[in-house]
Amino acid sequence: MPTHTHLPEHPPAPDWHIAHWLNTPAPITLESLRGKVVVMHAFQMLCPACVSHGLPQAAAVRQAFAESAVAVIGIHTVFEHHRVMTHEALQVFAHEQRLRFPIGADMPGLEGPIPQTMAAYELRGTPSMVLIDKQGRLRLSHFGHLNDLALGAAIGQLLTEAA
Repeated sequence: MPTHTHLPEHPPAPDWHIAHWLNTPAPITLESLRGKVVVMHAFQMLCPACVSHGLPQAAAVRQAFAESAVAVIGIHTVFEHHRVMTHEALQVFAHEQRLRFPIGADMPGLEGPIPQTMAAYELRGTPSMVLIDKQGRLRLSHFGHLNDLALGAAIGQLLTEAA
């Protein structure tokens, strides 16, 4: 089974369901990011692959592309160990990992352990990388680590498309 899905029909990206934000003075909406390519990285603090690969990759994307063209958004989406994944723990984690991009804490699931944004995007787990084009349409959803070159090429392709 492939680890990522290219979405040829380009459905609109679902809204985020965020309990609270870090590293931003105000809540962020997909509508406010129209005209930019959005790189959304879904992670958990206790996910080894997120810490070793996914979050450093998201930070590298933030450094490599102009903020005026590419928005990097972290979504902390907790589907296990809920009791220890507090707002305070996420703040400390983001500070210690030197994460400078905005991070939204996914709202708990309405029915069961799967958080609302994770369910809306049909994510299989963490780490997951999602690309949203300048019009707010889903273009790529990838579970697991995505090769840096493949990610850079995909972002570059979306940057060349008209807004």
